[in-house]
Amino acid sequence: MAEFIKNLYLSESFFNECVFPIMKRYYPNLKFSAGLMTAGSQMLGYDDIVSTDHGWGPSSMIFINEPDIHIRDELQDIMKNNLPRTYKEFDVHEVHSVWICTMKEVTDMYIGEMPQSDIDWLTISEHRLLALTAGRIFIDMLNIQETRDKLLFYPQDVKLYLIASQWSVIGEEEAFVKRCSQVGDELGSRIVCTRIAERLMRLCFLYKNKYAPYSKWFGTAFKRLSLDDIYAEITAAISANTISERENYILNAQILVVELHNTLSITEPFEIKVDDYGRDAKILRTGNFASAVREKITNPELKNSNLIGSMSQIGSLEYLWDSPQNRDKIYQLYN
Repeated sequence: MAEFIKNLYLSESFFNECVFPIMKRYYPNLKFSAGLMTAGSQMLGYDDIVSTDHGWGPSSMIFINEPDIHIRDELQDIMKNNLPRTYKEFDVHEVHSVWICTMKEVTDMYIGEMPQSDIDWLTISEHRLLALTAGRIFIDMLNIQETRDKLLFYPQDVKLYLIASQWSVIGEEEAFVKRCSQVGDELGSRIVCTRIAERLMRLCFLYKNKYAPYSKWFGTAFKRLSLDDIYAEITAAISANTISERENYILNAQILVVELHNTLSITEPFEIKVDDYGRDAKILRTGNFASAVREKITNPELKNSNLIGSMSQIGSLEYLWDSPQNRDKIYQLYN
């Protein structure tokens, strides 16, 4: 059995040793770029031996200019006829191992049209933005990195809107961790606690200027943010077997995220004050945080929109938010 190699490293060496020599032999004067950017776990470095069971192997995307697109079929045949059947003991799937494309074709496929307005950004799958900006470019004669740079992270007003939205939805439920338990609903208390935990995690991605992946890799990516104290409090809150522990741990997690916010000068520092909700429940009144962040938004359209965040921040709705074809419908949510 072949020794496992992370796909990005495997594919880059595959390009350098197999694909690039073919390109130089048959098209020595052609300007092109090459790399790998797809939605797979390998783009984020999360792939392991299990990942090799599908959609995995030595591969490369060859980007050419639009005027050169007429050579695509010929170039594809050249690759098919000249690539080895295996590379470092991994199968090379010939025509499927090298994808000849333009950068516009890739962006159109993954996200549709490039965002033109702040609300456009809210209609794009966050995971697809991550896919386009992750991965690796092996060679860049066409400067396709310039397109990727435009998508590296949300514009400031969009980021502020998403931050405000997360604090707002936390505020809607922050007292319910305790209240559910008070009426004997331990399952409900755990579910609310977990929802708040996820929203705190999403805030951390925003504060760190990182796109969050979809649910399969969400916890893995969060751990790599290196916010160890927050990670520990959230883990303890979700694992807690008593309401006293659960409430304290999730409150501590919120306080730590507030402290993270306060280091970034996004707003005036939030006051960290634990209030009594009135039913023996401790809260921070995070709706006030949402209002403070909202005031910093300069785009009136965003500033006056309901604080509903983006569809990507709602788990398990990939069929809706992950399709570029739904962007126009999603846009209407913010009108």
